[in-house]
Amino acid sequence: MRALILLLLTLAGALPAAASEIVGALSQSRVSLTTSFSGSEILIFGAIRRDPNEEQLAESDEANGSTDYDVVIVIEGPRQPVAVWRKDRRAGIWMNVDSVAMASVPSFYAVATTAPLNQIVSPETDAQYRISARQAIGGAAADDASPDAALFTEALMRIRERSQQYLALDRWVHLDRDILFRANVRLPANLTEGAYTTRMYLVQNGAVVSQFRTAIFVRKDGVERWIHQLAFDQPLLYGLLSLVIALVAGWGASALFRIIRQS
Repeated sequence: MRALILLLLTLAGALPAAASEIVGALSQSRVSLTTSFSGSEILIFGAIRRDPNEEQLAESDEANGSTDYDVVIVIEGPRQPVAVWRKDRRAGIWMNVDSVAMASVPSFYAVATTAPLNQIVSPETDAQYRISARQAIGGAAADDASPDAALFTEALMRIRERSQQYLALDRWVHLDRDILFRANVRLPANLTEGAYTTRMYLVQNGAVVSQFRTAIFVRKDGVERWIHQLAFDQPLLYGLLSLVIALVAGWGASALFRIIRQS
């Protein structure tokens, strides 16, 4: 890990003099989904390359115990359509009575910051870059004509926050000497297969100064991937195989109980 950080600093120092910018990397860029998969922890780290003209100001800020930069890390899972339903009591029975369809919503969304997001990012910047989870799914909800679309958006956020699909990790990013940063983000077990876009923002005075993008690729592996591909590529064979497995399992359970009763 130290070697990787040194490499980042070397690459950042080799760039031509320009405005301050951020460069980052991941401890792993691929996650395999297997039957024993229970989640994965990703280390996101990097460095801030400062504008030489700002170095004196940075040293002054450090002496006063303050910093002029913040780092925001966003991990966004593959987008998918979602329908959010509202239940109501009708004739003594709880039933779905209204819904809002969202065409493109992140399956997973985590925001890790060096300080509370609303303190370091202005509302205008949040809306422009769609950093917060509310902004990330707000556009999808806005496409629905329902006057209660905002309420359904809030409900979706509460549901996914409880299931840890949406994470707000304030003060989760550790910034060392205003140069190196790192954060550990745990991906849950119920991941959707696909590319998880990872964005790193360098923020100053509420505005984004620089950003860096990379990705984490999540895919099924081993027998799970073979079964998944079989279901999509050869659905008839997959159905027949499922039927045979069900018959064999039923016969095996029946034979086992018969042996137990006789013993």
